[in-house]
Amino acid sequence: MDVLKKVEIFTDGACSGNPGPGGYGTILRYNGREKELSGGAFETTNNRMELTAAIEGLAALKEKCSVTLYSDSKYLVDAIACGWAVKWRENGWMRTKKDKAQNPDLWEKLLDLLEKHEVELVWVKGHAGHPENERCDRLAVAEVEKHRK
Repeated sequence: MDVLKKVEIFTDGACSGNPGPGGYGTILRYNGREKELSGGAFETTNNRMELTAAIEGLAALKEKCSVTLYSDSKYLVDAIACGWAVKWRENGWMRTKKDKAQNPDLWEKLLDLLEKHEVELVWVKGHAGHPENERCDRLAVAEVEKHRK
């Protein structure tokens, strides 16, 4: 049995206006080495950027890994930890009989990536001095500035 590589992924999303220009920042850490990823969009939402940060981090992994993913997004962490996102997918991306789930395109990508890896999600309080979360926030905000019209 192969031992999986242990990777830490730190993520954050930002948006100026909601919707508005947005950005995400992601840090991958493995074996003492780090890689930073960032990007953004001209017209997006904070939640889309939070999801994109996690997707981009997981998508950067080239093999199955044991991942601890840190996010300050309760939307992201709770939807996975409580099984909501899986239920939304099973119900045709409906939260209830009347309410559509938001961001089904991103949830689909994220759920597919979560199935490829062993992932533990950890919520961290945003803007509370967590060093990697603060760094991800700086990356995300820099992308917001790049994507202003």
